[in-house]
Amino acid sequence: MDTKQDPKVKDALDKVRASAQELHAAISDVAAKRGAAAKTDFEAIPQKVKALNDSLKSSMTGQSEAVKKQLAGAQADLEAAQKHASEGVKATGQAFQTSVRQTLSDARASVQKVSEAVAAKRSGAAA
Repeated sequence: MDTKQDPKVKDALDKVRASAQELHAAISDVAAKRGAAAKTDFEAIPQKVKALNDSLKSSMTGQSEAVKKQLAGAQADLEAAQKHASEGVKATGQAFQTSVRQTLSDARASVQKVSEAVAAKRSGAAA
């Protein structure tokens, strides 16, 4: 039985991780800003989260159960991030800052789970 996985699958998972890290960085940048600049930059975040979630869903195909479990957790975190980001776009003041922090926290958790999925993938490939 051939245990090698399609290299495109690995590339897709690595691409999802890189995208998740970029999203986290973008949200971190917004969190560091104040005022109208933060609000303007944050308006793009819900769409970025949705695009990443779509990529994550498609990267689940062909993965082992251990990897899929980590990706499902990351997907749940991204859905929470999208909810908080959408709320943040409509909010102002302290409510906006709270939404940004919640979105950042959810994105950070998602990045961690995607990284764990990559590690699970690599350890499975090495076995």
